[in-house]
Amino acid sequence: MIDALTWREAQHEDVPAFVALVESAYRGEDSRAGWTTEADLLAGQRLDEAMGRDMLDATDSLVLLFWQGVGIEALTASTGNAPAPPIACVQLEDRGCGIAYFGTFAVSPQRQGGGIGSLVMAAAEQAVAERWEAKTLRMTVIRQRQELISYYERRGFALTGETEPFPYGQEQFGLPQREDLEFVVLEKQLN
Repeated sequence: MIDALTWREAQHEDVPAFVALVESAYRGEDSRAGWTTEADLLAGQRLDEAMGRDMLDATDSLVLLFWQGVGIEALTASTGNAPAPPIACVQLEDRGCGIAYFGTFAVSPQRQGGGIGSLVMAAAEQAVAERWEAKTLRMTVIRQRQELISYYERRGFALTGETEPFPYGQEQFGLPQREDLEFVVLEKQLN
């Protein structure tokens, strides 16, 4: 059994920890400790601080950070005001017409496989339903990440049949290690 998660909206002072968490889950050698690594598909960065700040500043965007085993009042370390590192995050966007986008989802590689991701997804579903009255959650996943696609399918998402091109030539999204990357689109209907 996992302890309950505490979550709150990210603030500008959280951007370095948010970026570090996402990078640790998807890129570089540290990401290989978990199963969400993209290190064999993409080198370079997944997210930088400017992109993180842009997510926080967008009016149709919400970034949630998650901690385990602490109350909201205990989210600062005993050595000053620096927040304890979050163990999970997700970025949500209101796409209008009852659709919310689910992305930049990460769980610390050392904490993956224990049910935290399912709790984060449930909190995200609740947040988009309450904030934007979303009825559909939409996401994109790199087509070659079949294990990740299967994970989302087990949690109620379904492939739509749509694809989106990978942004080749835009290094802020990573350096592709192969020429055939593309995204598949998945959706989940919310109750």
